[in-house]
Amino acid sequence: MTDAHPLVRLETLALIAVGGFAGSNLRFFAMGALPDVPSIVLVNAVGSAALAFLVYEAEYAGYVGPRARLVFTTGFLSSLTTYSTFALQAALVSAPLALLGIVAANYGLGAVGVLVGRALARRIGEPRSTGGEAA
Repeated sequence: MTDAHPLVRLETLALIAVGGFAGSNLRFFAMGALPDVPSIVLVNAVGSAALAFLVYEAEYAGYVGPRARLVFTTGFLSSLTTYSTFALQAALVSAPLALLGIVAANYGLGAVGVLVGRALARRIGEPRSTGGEAA
């Protein structure tokens, strides 16, 4: 079957849904195990690192197939991370220093996560010519 076949599209949607279910449940678990703000910072930082790894892994090694990458990025990681909750936490906090801490932690650790994910992907392979941006 080709990728345009309805069953292939349905299978892809089902896999993304399973990934989304797993990611949202892991976030729910993290929010039960840690206080609200630290749990959101944690899932956003880990999600940023994992997303960066998968994106750069495609350029450096290519071990993860396109469909699996779609399940993990669009399904699992988009449900694990929650920048909408981060935005809500930032909007509802009344202390300016707390606001600064929430914003700095989410964006700062998210950026560090991207650098860590890229470094891990670089360790497993060399850049491949994929026609995309060079890192």
